[in-house]
Parts: sequence; structure tokens; C-alpha cells
Amino acid sequence: MSDTATRLRGKDLLGIAGLTAEEITLILDTAEAMKEVSARPIKKVPALRGKTVINLFYEPSTRTRTSFEVAEKRLSADTLSIAIASSSVVKGETLIDTALNLEAMNPDIVVMRHASSGACHLLARTCQAGIVNAGDGMHEHPTQALLDAFTIRERKGRLKGLKVAITGDLLHSRVFRSNAYLLTTMGAEVWACGPPTLMPAGIARLGVRPTTRVEEAVEGADAVMMLRIQLERMQGGFFPSLREYFQVFGMTPARVRLAKPDAIIMHPGPMNRGVEIESEVADGPASVILDQVANGVAVRMAVLYLLAGGSDDETAA
Repeated sequence: MSDTATRLRGKDLLGIAGLTAEEITLILDTAEAMKEVSARPIKKVPALRGKTVINLFYEPSTRTRTSFEVAEKRLSADTLSIAIASSSVVKGETLIDTALNLEAMNPDIVVMRHASSGACHLLARTCQAGIVNAGDGMHEHPTQALLDAFTIRERKGRLKGLKVAITGDLLHSRVFRSNAYLLTTMGAEVWACGPPTLMPAGIARLGVRPTTRVEEAVEGADAVMMLRIQLERMQGGFFPSLREYFQVFGMTPARVRLAKPDAIIMHPGPMNRGVEIESEVADGPASVILDQVANGVAVRMAVLYLLAGGSDDETAA
């Protein structure tokens, strides 16, 4: 794929792994145009008019689900959000049967979040519709990594050569995996920090520099990303207590001062204040956490637009 590529290679976005630097750049560049749409008095373009998008969320979500719904509406798509708790899934319907029934309704794109790693890949093999992974188990969360990269690039003007420190529950985090793939592909230096018990086996194969010392990870960093402790995915004791975790790994003003003076503080949410991040840091001038949320709409608009094969004329309408 050339630097002037205008579309993604496949019908799906299942993960960052496998995307080229050119495809990532295409999505980020397209998101810039989409962010301009969101700044208009009338926040709507006809890019996906006549297209049907189904949101299928098997796990709870606030930011991601709402962000996708807003993105779809701003692109003029016909959208349907299925509440799993009141669907046939509770009667024992399998994912494949759900997929086949949705496929029979001929949607154009299905956005899915699922607790099982690889569930979106299964759906992609079953459906003709484009599948967007909104988070699958502990595997990947591609649009979160894209909006994180968009936010960093917006503030720093580039990704290549930056030092990005990612600290927290690395073992259970699909956000970490997607960010590791994306940032290293784009030439950033990624440091991954967490307790040894929350460090994935073979982490170095992701191209990151692992450390158990948060001070080492943060020192000289251009961006510091904190990850939530995912207690709902933990079975057993991974650290003595939340209080001790904060004392050793929590992001405090003193630790922030180890980073570059213009470093930005990030968090994919939801935040556990006083566990992975102190409120003074989360709400401080270096924080871009709410920018990440705003940028999520533009990035998801870009992904949906590119997968649906829209034309440049439609974004200018």
C-alpha cells in the first residue's frame, strides 16, 4: 500500500496487528477531517446515508458504545443497538446463530464488543458485513489505540521518536496490546510498566521495553498512559492491596515531574481515582483524558467511513 492509499485493504477492522503504517496514517488523517465535521453547527454529513450499522455489545460500555453511536449518526447511517440483556442470547442463542440472524437482515457494518478473545474474528468469517472490533476479551481494542494515537499526534505533531510510557494492568489489557502494536509500528518508543504478576509472558515480543519501576518508565516520557486495574478479569491475588498498588505504581504529581515538561497524561477510562491515578493528575493541565473521549468520535467516524467505502466528496457535504 502506498502513502497515497485511500482505503483499507479488508472489509473489517479486527485489530491493529496486521495494519500497515500507511493504513494507520490513513485512518488518522481521515479522522482529522471528521473532527472538523464535529465542530460544525450542523454535525452531520451524508457519507453513510442508506448504510445500516448494528451495535452488538456483549460487555458493558459507556465511552465506546456512545462514541460509536454518535459517530454513526453524524455520518447519517441507520443504526440499531442491540441490548444483549434483553436479546435471545439470554435464552441460550450462540454467537454464530446471532450472527447468522443479523446477516439475514443485510447490515453493512456490525460493531461488536465481546468478552471472548477472537469473537470478532469468528463473526468476520461468518458475516458478509464489515466487522469492527470494539474490544474482544484480552485481545485487542483497535479504535481505542487509534484515538490514543490521534490524541498524541494532535498534541505532539508526530508519533515517530516519541517515548510513551504505559503503566497498569498490562496482562488483562486489550488497550495495551493495541497501543503496543500501533505505536511501535509508527516508530514510537514504548515502555510498559506494571507489577511482575501483571506482566504478560513474552511481552518483549510486542516490541516494548518492560520495566517494573514506574519512575524508569515515566522518566523523559512525552506521553504517559495509565491503564485501569481490571478486577473483574482477575482470579487470585495479583498484588497485596489497591492501596499498595497506588503507592508503588500510581501516577502522582511527583512522578509526572519525571516526564518531559510538556508531557501529556492519558487514560482510556473508566478511571479508578486513587488506584492508578491521583485526581490532581487526572484533572491537571497535562491531562488529555477528555480530549481522548472527544477524539474517539472522529476516529470511529473515520473507521466506519473507510470500511463503508465512502468518497471524499461526502465528507465535504
